[in-house]
Amino acid sequence: MKKIILLAILLGSGLTGFSQILPSFQFGLKAGTNLSKLSTESTFSSDNRAGYYAGLWARIGAAGIHLQPELYLSGKNTTLKNDAGAENTVKFTSLDVPILIGTKIGAAGVGLRLNTGPVVSFIVDDKQTVKNAAGNALSGDFKGQNIAWQFGAGLDVSKLGIDVRFEQGLSKIGKDGYNNTKLSLFTIGLAYRLF
Repeated sequence: MKKIILLAILLGSGLTGFSQILPSFQFGLKAGTNLSKLSTESTFSSDNRAGYYAGLWARIGAAGIHLQPELYLSGKNTTLKNDAGAENTVKFTSLDVPILIGTKIGAAGVGLRLNTGPVVSFIVDDKQTVKNAAGNALSGDFKGQNIAWQFGAGLDVSKLGIDVRFEQGLSKIGKDGYNNTKLSLFTIGLAYRLF
């Protein structure tokens, strides 16, 4: 009996390792929340505020490594404060395109993923709420696109997944008189694999 159990374990682990080598393609939906913060080199400071994201993902992989392109709309919010305490709420919507590379460890439909890669964001709406004159300099002062880098981990159980990521802006999103601003995000989301 012990030999049969040992043989089953060895066979199962061998098939698991073999399945990681075979090419695979997955596609699904994802949605979640983000916390945005602007890093500045001026007299403004920034507070984290919650936003959202929703879109599509694909995963193409073989030999334990996968490429994961994604496409989603993301609502980003933050509050800027100057030294005098005046506040400006900044809100904008972007179309984000991460191209991540990663690996997955696990078997039997359960796996831990690690991934990293660049993200290009295209701003599609930059409406802002300006609470006072100190924030007027920000109105419309965003570039049309920016580049960031994501680091993250995920857990897959059957067709469901949960992702936790940190995104650090590499390019400055401001222009004109406010060009020292980079965006950082913390995101958590749920994914559903369609196939």
